[in-house]
Amino acid sequence: MKTSLNTPMKLGLLTSLYLSQGLPFGFFTQTLPVLLRTQGMSLPDIGLANLLALPWALKFLWAPLMDRYGSERLGRRRGYILPLQVLSAALLLGLALPEGTVSIPVLLGAVLLVNLLAATQDVATDGLAVELLERHERGWGNGIQVAGYRVGMILGGGLMLILIDTLGWRSTLLSMGAMLLVATVPVALFREPPSPASGHEAVSLGPWLRESLLSWTRRPGAGTWLTLLVLFKAGEHLATGMLRTFLVDVGLELAQVGWMLGIVGFTTGLLGALIGGALVNRLGQRRALLVFGTLQAAAVLLYALAALGASVPVLALVCGVEHLASGMATATLFTVMMDQCRPEHAASDYTLQASLVVLATGAAAAVSGFSAQAFGYAWHFTLSAAVCALAVVWVALTFHPPRTLAPGAHPKAADRIQTQTKQTLTKRTQ
Repeated sequence: MKTSLNTPMKLGLLTSLYLSQGLPFGFFTQTLPVLLRTQGMSLPDIGLANLLALPWALKFLWAPLMDRYGSERLGRRRGYILPLQVLSAALLLGLALPEGTVSIPVLLGAVLLVNLLAATQDVATDGLAVELLERHERGWGNGIQVAGYRVGMILGGGLMLILIDTLGWRSTLLSMGAMLLVATVPVALFREPPSPASGHEAVSLGPWLRESLLSWTRRPGAGTWLTLLVLFKAGEHLATGMLRTFLVDVGLELAQVGWMLGIVGFTTGLLGALIGGALVNRLGQRRALLVFGTLQAAAVLLYALAALGASVPVLALVCGVEHLASGMATATLFTVMMDQCRPEHAASDYTLQASLVVLATGAAAAVSGFSAQAFGYAWHFTLSAAVCALAVVWVALTFHPPRTLAPGAHPKAADRIQTQTKQTLTKRTQ
């Protein structure tokens, strides 16, 4: 997709879109576990509440339809993004209507619906990002993706957790709804250019869906790559699934948890995402995965040491280091994922990979409560670090990009290499 947008304008638009997803999701994922724990809910039940994020794992099922059908008037991707974002804001404002705090069942139902809306919007946003960004822009683009999402989670999670005691439930949700509407302005002003004709209209829906969903079964090396996606972030989420309850159980107050995770943690995570996005092309994809994956494993192991006894400043330092490493690793992984996408199936290919990551991390978070209860926090975090280390070993053994560029090579050479590689893979699968 050719646009008149320069790189800063593209990154600004993507920042607003990913921030919009992180805002409500941050509130429900960062604040909800703490509120449930303070009301006496068990660790396994809190861990299982992560299953409410199931739409993020299943979004690949409707992604092919969003690749195939789109609004000519509003834009192929924008036609989905704009109404879904408005609906998310309306849901948050609707939750603020009742006086007092809503019941737990209603809140959990709202979490599920927010996840469904945000996951569907994410399909269109990821498709737009793949189409907007040139290959040499993708490192920064994915750094912005992770950073923008984390800014949304800072605002919706940490900041609101700090302010909820003073603002109250209703004012907090009204504030979030208003922020989401403000974040909608850039995409409302954006005019998406028409997508180039791809010929998919001549292909019937059945073959189109089979090609979108099953093409990975015919790709050379797909099994090892998809296994890497399962492993790379699972260990971290096994750890962080119990991080908030760990901080509550060691005696931290809600405001302290909010500052530690919502401000310190996600600010350093934002910085890590930008660093990772900036360095992935310079280091090369394989080296970046190895370096940042190793740092991620070491940082998770610091939680195990902190569980043996640590002061609040040390806990904050450990939290900051782990989020920094996580941001670098995530931005690198997303950049490599984007390079696996076919132009005509951009949303489907990226979404299937992202869904697999979410499925793996969600499953890890869901069982985290059982692990922490069975082994204790120190051994639970040690096990999590071991899973992270296993992912690094898998990268070293199996990940070998077909062709790489020497440092300083012209970006257009990267585009030619990517095109040649995709043509080779297409011929092999025909």
